[in-house]
Amino acid sequence: MGNIKRVRKAIPQWIARKLWVKAGGRCEYPGCNVSLWEDSLTKKDMNKAYISHIVAVSPKGPRGNSFFSKKLALKFENLLLLCDECHNRIDTAAVDEHPVDYLLKIKRDHEERIELLTSLKPEKRTHILFYGANIGSLGSPFTFNDARQAILPTRFPYENRPIDLHLKNSSFYDNELSFWELEPENLERQFKEKVLPIRDTSDVKHFSIFALAPQPLLIKLGTLISDLLDADVYQKHREPSSWCWQENSNQSDFKLNEPGNTNGVPVLKLELSATVTNERLISVLGNGISIWTITHNNPNVDFLKAKHLLSAFRVVCRDALNIIKAKHGQNNPLHVFPVMPVSACVEFGRIWMPKADLPLVIYDQNRKNEGFFKTITINA
Repeated sequence: MGNIKRVRKAIPQWIARKLWVKAGGRCEYPGCNVSLWEDSLTKKDMNKAYISHIVAVSPKGPRGNSFFSKKLALKFENLLLLCDECHNRIDTAAVDEHPVDYLLKIKRDHEERIELLTSLKPEKRTHILFYGANIGSLGSPFTFNDARQAILPTRFPYENRPIDLHLKNSSFYDNELSFWELEPENLERQFKEKVLPIRDTSDVKHFSIFALAPQPLLIKLGTLISDLLDADVYQKHREPSSWCWQENSNQSDFKLNEPGNTNGVPVLKLELSATVTNERLISVLGNGISIWTITHNNPNVDFLKAKHLLSAFRVVCRDALNIIKAKHGQNNPLHVFPVMPVSACVEFGRIWMPKADLPLVIYDQNRKNEGFFKTITINA
């Protein structure tokens, strides 16, 4: 008799179907995620998936084992859904770099991510909103993927593109008077054209805010959003570089420091990202000012890591605006000197109430202008 060719048992259909569902029809290899149900070029329907074994069916195959190869041959837990290139990568091209523990981990991570995304309810959808303006010589880089990672697992995007309030290809910079004449008007117009219609007509009313711009403009954005919109504001962190909120933070509580004399022009110094001496404010407005300060024990540029700190900051600011109005009367504008994270700027604008609070005269720090200078006024 001739040699008898051993035929590998086929993966049961119900197991293959389960793997397709659990993998979301996408390659499970990290960084690939390619869809396996369509031609990449023509977009026609096709099945280009490989059902690959973590422990090979044969003891002599990739990661094979004299005991486990037979035991796990048809087990769902031993199967990966891969594209042709990634199937080749784990079995031939770089098999030594893909041990069993690593492949089990990538299977678990991918399938947990698909489970998370498919379990999100429709009411958790949100409109992702970008706002950026030139800061010094820097533009405002955003990526939709960064924003999407930041909102998960609490929310997921309503669309695969953001609402973008950027002033495209602007040649104006924040040390120029023309910038402060043009950009606030542009922001207000784009907000009215792109955001308010969504608020009024869309079945999704929630917004996720990602903003990088000079601080007076961020405060202006906050006043437009206000508390009338259901919104979450995100913070760009430096270390690690991310928009994702972290759960833990050692930051101490915010505090409002009152001036010894409240007979002068009311000034609010928001001293969160760096220490600002009173002399710098006096050099702009003169000696006849009363300086109120919101600060904390360790002002630095990357302290605002946790979302609950932003909520605590809102409470302190709301109380501060009420106290300052009570002390100085309602006919005086409040001069605001912000030195704080971008999300805090937006939230400060959101808590300001046009009919109840003092008008805001907002200043910006710019090295080319040798310190703080007046930028925009916000009133009812």
